[in-house]
Amino acid sequence: MARFSGKTIVITGGGSGLGRATAVRLASEGAQLTLVDISEDGLRDSVEAVRAAAADASVITVVADVSKEADVEAYVAATIEKFGAIDGFFNNAGIEGKQNPTESYTNDEFQRVLSINLSGAFLGLEKVLPHMREQKSGAVVNTASVGGIRGIGNQSGYAAAKHGVVGLTRNSAIEYGEHGVRVNAIAPGAIWTPMVENSMKQLDANDPRGAAEQFIQANPTKRYGEPDEIASVVAFLLSDDSTYVNAAVLPIDGGQSAKY
Repeated sequence: MARFSGKTIVITGGGSGLGRATAVRLASEGAQLTLVDISEDGLRDSVEAVRAAAADASVITVVADVSKEADVEAYVAATIEKFGAIDGFFNNAGIEGKQNPTESYTNDEFQRVLSINLSGAFLGLEKVLPHMREQKSGAVVNTASVGGIRGIGNQSGYAAAKHGVVGLTRNSAIEYGEHGVRVNAIAPGAIWTPMVENSMKQLDANDPRGAAEQFIQANPTKRYGEPDEIASVVAFLLSDDSTYVNAAVLPIDGGQSAKY
């Protein structure tokens, strides 16, 4: 099913994890892609994964730091120059940051995490939404987190940033709905990605797998989610199958955020 035939999608954080899995899924459904990441090596590996799924996919890459306005302007400009439009935007780039209680978190770390996870998301919206408003169509999916709808502990910067992404999502959805543009967010839980693996190493450097197994016991499914399970939901939200879904923040967490 080529739901994205002729459609151009921009994916930030496209060099690994959820971004890469979503790129593969969208390419397999006919999308033209701009993949954005700070890691050139990660982008190269993602292009290989995309080509394996869709050998004739049209894909460009842009190395960018999403917290820098000039870099965001550059990936938007590159997309418009190559494809002429932006039909979908997976505003996904982010970092976890260090794990410490608030009193030990440090302002430097707080600002670092917010600059990427929140300012980066805002800059993406600021630069992409005018193009969607002008063409009177478009779909945005922001990556929030379960940590953006509930407290998780030891992650002041991450929690504050992801709560901010939820606010940005709802605010922009209200502003742009009348222009044919939908803005939604996903709130992933424990998905096994390089970022989550690094989180487990912070919990137990000697036995991250053991820490992971202990951590996941609180989840009703007793397992981690897979990036492909996120990609399928993102694809739905970016597609015309969800044309009346706007301002939604959708947990994808095996039910954990609903558990007392």
